Amino acid sequence: MSSNGFRGRDITVADVAKAAQVSKAQAARALGNYGAVSDDVRERVLAAAEELSYRPNELARSMNTGKSHTIGVVVGDIENPHFGLATRGITDTAKKSGYNVILVNTDEERAAEVDAIQVLLDKRVDGLIVAPASSTETKHLQRVHESGRPLVLLDRAANGVSAEVIAVDMAGISYEATRYLLHSGHRRIAFISTLKTDSPFSAETQVDSSQISERLDGMRRAFAEQELAFPYDLVRLDAGNAESIRNITRELLLRADPATVLVASDGLIALSVLGAIQELELAIPGDVSFLMYDDFAWTRLTTPPLTVIAQPVYDMGVAAATALIRQIDGRKAFETASGLHARLIKRGSVGSPRAKSPSRPGTVTGPAPADYLLTSVSDLA
Repeated sequence: MSSNGFRGRDITVADVAKAAQVSKAQAARALGNYGAVSDDVRERVLAAAEELSYRPNELARSMNTGKSHTIGVVVGDIENPHFGLATRGITDTAKKSGYNVILVNTDEERAAEVDAIQVLLDKRVDGLIVAPASSTETKHLQRVHESGRPLVLLDRAANGVSAEVIAVDMAGISYEATRYLLHSGHRRIAFISTLKTDSPFSAETQVDSSQISERLDGMRRAFAEQELAFPYDLVRLDAGNAESIRNITRELLLRADPATVLVASDGLIALSVLGAIQELELAIPGDVSFLMYDDFAWTRLTTPPLTVIAQPVYDMGVAAATALIRQIDGRKAFETASGLHARLIKRGSVGSPRAKSPSRPGTVTGPAPADYLLTSVSDLA
């Protein structure tokens, strides 16, 4: 813009007004799309703004209008494809409505979530979408909701917070999946999650996540319906990282009374579980069956393809953003979560349980690695 004498500084509304030969007030109304302005003036102002590469001062505009046209999104682990896909749904929907998105990752730490929400509020976001790290320690979310700031909870509920929740009924689909495993002959069903906990899982354990709590409730209901004892010893929470998950998998499969099927609570866990199975040179489903939550393209590329619980993750993001924008605009809420249901997709990774090997008590055996997965799990990570 050196020809216009604007090198080194931002173009202002006054600059656009001068170039369009209108008053500053007229230029502001045309650029802000408010108030009365003639078509001729609007065209001249917009043409001048384009010629000068004018960009509005978002901070100044937010101070004038009370809106930043920005949404804050707080999730536990952006590396988890589940949250990545949900965030894509949020950003696509927000963009169509003229909103930008600020995304914060908390590593599922409540303290980090509290800090993230405060930072976003300080940046004057118009509303928040939060996947709570804890469904029980929710005072910070209660304060946000009680302040009147638009808030939508994604994927998980929060006790004491009456904000709109966009989530799928996990208890129902977990019950259906567990019935399927039981009818396939399995009794030793293991469940692996990264949910942080201080002690081994038991009947008295208070689970700090509505999603994981619902999944375990669905499993227990299916066992109780068949009058079978629930395998509490095979529930593994606090599987913090890839090596921890691999160690847990090996322990579950090499114990005296091993698991005959492994259930991974998300895609990242699934990759580590599959890696451990591969290292043990076991076959799916000949030696151990496998089921995971969420359906990603790679789950169809393994041999056999994996049985999954598919959630409409992208649509959940769309619904969350839609619900929040309705709140921001002051419109009445509606049942945005209707039609969001998970599905059990049966592929080839669940078979009948295999008996323990007589040659190696307490272990399971399998064929050579070539008979296991034609697709290397490490290549999928």
